[in-house]
Amino acid sequence: MFNLFSNQPKATDFRGVGADMHSHLLPGIDDGAPDLAESLTLIRALLDLGYTQLYTTPHVMSDLYPNTRDTILRKRDEVLEAIAESGLEVRFDAAAEYYIDKAFTELLTREPLLTLPGNRVLVEQSMMQAYPNLDQVLFDLQMKGYQPVLAHPERYAFYRHEDQIMELADRGIELQVNLLSLSGYYGAAARKMAKALIEAEAVAFLGTDLHHIRHARALADCLKEPLFTRAAGQVLNPKFSQSG
Repeated sequence: MFNLFSNQPKATDFRGVGADMHSHLLPGIDDGAPDLAESLTLIRALLDLGYTQLYTTPHVMSDLYPNTRDTILRKRDEVLEAIAESGLEVRFDAAAEYYIDKAFTELLTREPLLTLPGNRVLVEQSMMQAYPNLDQVLFDLQMKGYQPVLAHPERYAFYRHEDQIMELADRGIELQVNLLSLSGYYGAAARKMAKALIEAEAVAFLGTDLHHIRHARALADCLKEPLFTRAAGQVLNPKFSQSG
């Protein structure tokens, strides 16, 4: 079945994907845009790629990027003001990419989280080992009325087979694959896992995970991938865009 998609017309931009819901565009608060000028440069690059709606998701990571709801929303408002002054036509908002650790479990009990449409919460974990209490944390999120979205599951080195990730999807966790994984940007293993998840129709969202201009330049290569054509027809991004 996969080969059938190799003859489909290639997309010329990401307009058909809908909103981008994973990026690092707020200035100076994580490993994304270092300043406001670069924020606008990256937003323009995404507009050039066909996006018209962006939800940026700065890291909330207790050790490296101890961002709070207030610091993120202040930076969002700063970017919104710059967007208006620049005359850019884009719908822009911010949520967060929460790193699952002890600090996150404590935060979950203290205050509302920053969410994407549908009360979705984007979460990540260590690339090298699963959080030991991951199942409980995801369950706690669901019990509080949040819809967990696991960022870039194809990149976690400890998932050796897609069935390990599919178990999460079967429990109602939505999966977000990075577009750059489709072109092999993160290596063959990540591309292989992304392919397996797409073929299993388990991917809910495609995200740019844009950090810098090199990512923006590399995204164009994804449009050439038959794998992208197949994935774009499955994901929720278009509905997500309309709900924002």
